[in-house]
Amino acid sequence: MVAALLGLAFVSVGFLLGVWVVFYGVLVFFENSHATQIAGTITVATLVTIGYLEYRQLETIERRADAYPVDRETAPELYQITTRVAAQLNVPVPTIAISDRDVPEALAIGFRPENIHLVLSLGTIKALDGQEELEAVIAHELAHVRNRDAMIMTVVSLPVVLADGLRSRVTQIENPGAVGIVTVPLGFLSTSVWVVGRTITARLSRARERAADQAAAEVTGSPAALAIALQRLDEEIAGTPTRDLREASSVSSLSVLPLDPKEPEKVMLGPDGDTEPSYWWLRRWTHRLKRYLFGTHPPTDERIKALSELERKQ
Repeated sequence: MVAALLGLAFVSVGFLLGVWVVFYGVLVFFENSHATQIAGTITVATLVTIGYLEYRQLETIERRADAYPVDRETAPELYQITTRVAAQLNVPVPTIAISDRDVPEALAIGFRPENIHLVLSLGTIKALDGQEELEAVIAHELAHVRNRDAMIMTVVSLPVVLADGLRSRVTQIENPGAVGIVTVPLGFLSTSVWVVGRTITARLSRARERAADQAAAEVTGSPAALAIALQRLDEEIAGTPTRDLREASSVSSLSVLPLDPKEPEKVMLGPDGDTEPSYWWLRRWTHRLKRYLFGTHPPTDERIKALSELERKQ
């Protein structure tokens, strides 16, 4: 994790310096005597503006999850389990919300421990068998709260958000003409930073997921319960239609398991539906590479194996 944080610090500094160099080079080309100061001002103004626009247009995760709150009266068993786990992890009892989706979602939303919403979908509750498995999943999510993972990941992903915002805007400019002297290098720089930064943040996210698994196993005293719960949810996700997974993909990085298809959807072509799409092997390989580089969760079988080893050590 230390290596990932150092890598992100290096990427952030490199991104800031790279944007400054682009503006500085343009100003020097036009023989501006105050190129250094003006380039610095433009760089800061550009990145602050991009950051503001990116975060302003983000919908709240709670709205994306489409969940409604429940309490002690409406969901007594769920409230009791959550209260007990919160006490064991020494975090405030979260607001509990239920989503009507069949996709198995489980996530904790919020930056501060005292203002957390625990969101569970009906798909998750139905897929799990018994209180022990539900308790294990809740413990995993509240372990993220104790570890302040939402705050950490938001901070470290800032260069990725800025790079993505800059990339999306400069690449949308058609026929840039004279401004291409700025937009072309900025597009190349922001794309490079986005790829490298997202790869590093994904690695850090996977480490936080493993830490939450271990904390949940310790607090519940049953690594096997979480392992079985992950297996059940993984099977439920595998059986979920691709369309439904795409609708839930906006909260995928926060859920207990990733909510995106392991393989791209394959639609056979031809009059008889027996023709494979062109370059299907390339699309499948690209999809797998993206999951390998940018996946926010470790492979489920690796998590289950690690939990099984913890169970044997008890």
